[in-house]
Amino acid sequence: WEPYLYLLVTSFKLFNGEKKKAIHWQGFFLNATTSHNHYNQCSILICSLSNGVFVSPFLQMCCDCCLLGKAAHELNIPCDHNLSVGYQCSLVSRACCTAGALDNQTAELGQSECSVPGLCCFKGKCDHLCVGNDTCVCRIGYKLKPDGRSCEDINECLLGSSNCRGGERCINTEGSFRCMREVSCGTGYELTENNNCKDIDECETGIHNCGEQFMCQNSQGSFRCVPKTTCSSGFIQDALGNCIDINECVSQTSPCHRGQICVNTVGSYICQRNSVNCGRGYHLNDDGTRCIDIDECKGPEEVCVGHACINQLGSYRCECEAGYNFNSMTRLCEDINECRHYPGRLCAHKCDNTPGSYQCSCTTGFKLAKDGRNCDDLNECESNPCSQECANVYGSYQCYCRRGYQLSDIDGMTCEDIDECALPTGGHICSYRCHNTPGSFHCSCPVNGYTLAGNGRSCQDVDECVTGIHTCTENESCFNIQGGYKCLSFECPSNYRRVGQTAPRLERSDTVRCVKSCQPNDIACILDPTLSLSHTFISLPTFREFTRPEEIVFLRTTVPAYGSYHLGTYDVKFDILEGNMENAFDIIKRVENGVYVGVVRQVKSLIGPRETVLKLSMRNLTTQGESGQNIINVHIFVSEFWF
Repeated sequence: WEPYLYLLVTSFKLFNGEKKKAIHWQGFFLNATTSHNHYNQCSILICSLSNGVFVSPFLQMCCDCCLLGKAAHELNIPCDHNLSVGYQCSLVSRACCTAGALDNQTAELGQSECSVPGLCCFKGKCDHLCVGNDTCVCRIGYKLKPDGRSCEDINECLLGSSNCRGGERCINTEGSFRCMREVSCGTGYELTENNNCKDIDECETGIHNCGEQFMCQNSQGSFRCVPKTTCSSGFIQDALGNCIDINECVSQTSPCHRGQICVNTVGSYICQRNSVNCGRGYHLNDDGTRCIDIDECKGPEEVCVGHACINQLGSYRCECEAGYNFNSMTRLCEDINECRHYPGRLCAHKCDNTPGSYQCSCTTGFKLAKDGRNCDDLNECESNPCSQECANVYGSYQCYCRRGYQLSDIDGMTCEDIDECALPTGGHICSYRCHNTPGSFHCSCPVNGYTLAGNGRSCQDVDECVTGIHTCTENESCFNIQGGYKCLSFECPSNYRRVGQTAPRLERSDTVRCVKSCQPNDIACILDPTLSLSHTFISLPTFREFTRPEEIVFLRTTVPAYGSYHLGTYDVKFDILEGNMENAFDIIKRVENGVYVGVVRQVKSLIGPRETVLKLSMRNLTTQGESGQNIINVHIFVSEFWF
């Protein structure tokens, strides 16, 4: 048993007394694996109409099994009896037996309405057809859905059950399918309803383009135009059907006899006797009966001026000299332009045509070789065209200048001195001043306090304190500044004593320090919050470009950062008390290595020479207030120059 049984009952006859009815049932699908009841109902339908004639052995076997069940019902044998007839046959037999019992009950009650005797169903239950016993079937081209009542379209193209031919494409439609031709028929054909190509009769449909003088004649896939009238002899028919005269004098070879000329007429031609007419290069003889040659070379006019003349029958030609060519049209000897006929093969550089010949020449920078064709390089440097150095190159020359000079833009040969000091970078060539010299330059430094460095451009400060050329006394300390020196002396005020000895020469890192030293019972001294006075020294240049603050002095403390006051730690505060000219300096506090540091910065440029004493205060703070302060005097000397 296949999973799907396709039962097609095309027609069968049902006899009821003397009347014969023809009942046609469409094909439908039954899923035997899903519900055996569908198969059983099919058997009931077929065997209820048991007077039919079946050709299929399967249907005959189905009907026999059903008759077996009906017989069991009539003999009052239980429907679920076990017979050795096979599983499927026993199902059919049991279904027909049970259906017979239901039919009797329904007939007695009279509550159902049947379309076929013995088979009953409720109205409106099935989409297409009802075959009784609540069984639905579908029309051909549809199949029953699993719900047992609805029908859905069968895709014959997908199942391969269409009968489309080769070259046709299957297209599914609702309840059926249609075949479409994949390739068009082409020009002159049309597609029929059965997908065949049929010739189009252009003459019958009137879609031809034959003129009034032509008849249309149909052919397979096309047509042709046949003239209605036939042209007589001497005429030919054109594309429009018109008869046009044939010029026999042109279309035929020698239609007339020798000594005659052909004259065309409408539809024919005539031959006339030719009169003596001599062409160019001939003239009539004295009798006027024939033409004889003219010897142009012996005529009064010289036809080949400067060249030899050779007579020919009816003409002549000139034997031209070398470099000339005879023109048969103008009958003259014309000069041959060798430069145009042989470009690039006669001369290395330039070719100039001359009458009967040619002449070679060279471009600038070259001279003609001895062979008169090639060109040799000309050494222009032999004539000293440059003011300084000359280098010969192929076809030209190049002038060069020595260091410190540049080639003139005017003539490209004269060398002019370069003013290095006037160049855009001239301000950076020398530290101080630049002096131009022919072909070079030299730098100079200020007269006092500086000397020229070994590179000849930079200025170095002279340390007068080291060289001993200062004028400081024994009680003074020498401090070198940029471009000079200062003699400094310091005395500690009363109640202060000096720490350490003052060196005769002070460095930038040196500090002169005075600490408070009060006398016993000197209450004013003891209450004075200033604990120490110190002096430090710094030399600054005049900055040419001041883009960001410059850090110049660092005041280092031992006060730890972020300490807790209740544990006895301190804070520190830095201030500028005096000497901040033009507000060019400030002081900030930051943390380095866990302690506070005061950083003095120059925040604005100062033009020297200038000097000031920047008085700084460094105060220690506790939870009880200030515990004391230290005064730092920074002696700042601003140089006149940036170096």
